[in-house]
Amino acid sequence: MSEEPIEHPQPSIQNLDRRHLLGLSSWSAAEIRLVLQTARRFREVLERPIPQVPTLRGTTVAMLFFEPSTRTKLSFQLAASRLSASTLGFSKSGSSVSKGETLKDTAQNIEAMKTDLVVLRHPSPGAPHFLARHLDAAIISAGDGAHEHPTQALLDLLTMAGRFETFEGLRVAIIGDVAHSRVARSNVFGLRALGAKVTLCGPPTMLPPRPEGFSREGLPDVRTTSALGDALDGCDVAMALRIQLERQDEPLFPSLREYHDRFGITRAHLDAHPDLLVMHPGPVNRGVELESAVVDHERAIILDQVTNGVALRMAVLYLLAGGGGAENQAAEKSWA
Repeated sequence: MSEEPIEHPQPSIQNLDRRHLLGLSSWSAAEIRLVLQTARRFREVLERPIPQVPTLRGTTVAMLFFEPSTRTKLSFQLAASRLSASTLGFSKSGSSVSKGETLKDTAQNIEAMKTDLVVLRHPSPGAPHFLARHLDAAIISAGDGAHEHPTQALLDLLTMAGRFETFEGLRVAIIGDVAHSRVARSNVFGLRALGAKVTLCGPPTMLPPRPEGFSREGLPDVRTTSALGDALDGCDVAMALRIQLERQDEPLFPSLREYHDRFGITRAHLDAHPDLLVMHPGPVNRGVELESAVVDHERAIILDQVTNGVALRMAVLYLLAGGGGAENQAAEKSWA
């Protein structure tokens, strides 16, 4: 483990041969590495006195958020701004959706305003895939129901890549409400594609009833356990998840206190595992998933995740807008 970013191997591909980012279930290791390598370069841009480049000047990014969001929405907006792209905002409240307009009609009307990329968060699983079939714009999923949240997983991978020499054999425990978590699913797909070993931990009622839903052809199955001590044994990274109360039809545990007693990561866990790093996609419920002393500990790299989120989403916007093509390569040389 290192406090400084590691120089990882160069990706074996130079261009992203995809129009959309809908999820990571079919993404190859080479594609993921290309995104991470591009994000590292944009992370360097963010450290400059003027953290902005003209790469996507003239490009318009529409932000369609049908669910509340703070980090993801602001991160995408800032990423677009840092690339000099224009943004078009949308929120469900006060829109034509409240008057009965369909998702398809809303998106097509926004596309008719000459938007190039659409960032969509929606409570229905598969909504980004639906839009991808009906729009010419590039679609980026910012989370669809309990399905996937690919850019969150990619920024999590970027954060881990800054701390470890390789993903091969890296041991990651994802702890909490796994069954309802789109973050968990995308992380499993990405981590396993890169060679990491993944353990899912939580109450039996919060683990996926069909673990094959987290499987990928040609990759080993993830391990599951309901014992936190077992999950943390030999673990390099523990990723705690928020309890998705809004997606539960009925309570899945007796009380928050009992949940914290059995599955909350505490300072005692950090003391017992001196090399363990702690992550969380946010928002954190202090005293539930993580003890407050853990959130504020130097081995909690949650704020690194937030910072990396801007660079990662810059990379995604850049690549899906045609990054790697001759025109964008020329633009890139102007700010490198």
